[in-house]
Amino acid sequence: MSRAVYEQFRVQVKQEILQKLDCGLDFSDGQVRRLIDERLCRSDCIGRLDVVERRKLGRELFAAIRGFDVLQELLEDKRITEIMVNGPDRIFIEKDGRLTQWQGRFESPARLLDVIQQIAAGCNRVVNEASPILDARLSDGSRVNVVLSPVALNGPAMTIRRFPEEGMTLDRLVALGSITEECKSFLELLVKCRYNIFISGGTGSGKTTFLNALSQAIPPEERIVTIEDSAELQLKYAQNLVSLETRNANMEGCRTISVRDLIRSSLRMRPDRIIVGEVRGAEICELLTAYNSGHAGSMSTGHGNTARDMLLRMETMLLMGMDIPLSAIRRQIASGIDILVHLGRMRDKTRKVLEIAEITGFSEGEITTRTLYAFEEDENSTREKVSGKLEKKGELCHVEKLEAAGFG
Repeated sequence: MSRAVYEQFRVQVKQEILQKLDCGLDFSDGQVRRLIDERLCRSDCIGRLDVVERRKLGRELFAAIRGFDVLQELLEDKRITEIMVNGPDRIFIEKDGRLTQWQGRFESPARLLDVIQQIAAGCNRVVNEASPILDARLSDGSRVNVVLSPVALNGPAMTIRRFPEEGMTLDRLVALGSITEECKSFLELLVKCRYNIFISGGTGSGKTTFLNALSQAIPPEERIVTIEDSAELQLKYAQNLVSLETRNANMEGCRTISVRDLIRSSLRMRPDRIIVGEVRGAEICELLTAYNSGHAGSMSTGHGNTARDMLLRMETMLLMGMDIPLSAIRRQIASGIDILVHLGRMRDKTRKVLEIAEITGFSEGEITTRTLYAFEEDENSTREKVSGKLEKKGELCHVEKLEAAGFG
């Protein structure tokens, strides 16, 4: 059977099944599968397909009716970490760190829009021409970003960032070469001793994954409040956990609830630690307020090219939300954040911790820092493969929290 005949037959069967389902009855997934099997058994075309092709067609039909259509196959492949949909017939995937174009396509732009609306409805959010940008998540925790017309000029664009089901741990990061055993033990100690840690890195450097792994060092009995634009953190070990997520305004009159609103509210929840998934703007004002008001051991992430660049971006974000002198802003940062961890995505697509720096204080109008560990490539590095490790560059200056926790 040619590809064109196969596609025509698949669309025909799909429409017939949808007509049967559109009769006012509530069909279970099992009943839908039986309807598909019965219809395929009655077809003349099915005789031209072998058993493997027949099963594949059945899965495709079920995905088109009850799943995410052609994306279902990609979502079931655990090795795929990113799915990029640039319109109905241009789908790209990142698999094993490599970006390639996938041969699948949606049967029409309308079907792609149906899948987008299905995702939005699953998160109780709205996306349309009046509100063309959506940040959402799937039931498995995957992050979804959607941009529609008129903002997207070439048709609906959707990006799905997927995370490992089993969750990342610091031990696995050591095994992957992202961090050394020495640095892992050092960071675990800092978390237990309630140092405020900020994780920086570029897009796709693994900030959220690293934050998830690092948070596992928090004692399980502590009360943790997580705050995110779209919930991604999976602190399954935590016994006393409150997870908060922002909300956009909608047509029913519900007002926007921002990260700033949620941080303010979290301060009244008696948290031991506050974890903010990512700061992008003026919400850093509330975050530093939390850091400086007794919520030691809190963590967050942000976009930055280097650890030093992240400090400059923090200054800019604070200026967006506070009308105070730059020197006062720098004092706020220096007193609120103890440790900066900078991540990077290397030329061979691996993700590594590139620098661990301590903010030592404020002197002569500048924030002072000390590099504790820095990644250095060794003689085995090539253009195709990066080899090296985090080398120790200095000792921790502020040991008061270590001593207070009995580790001094």
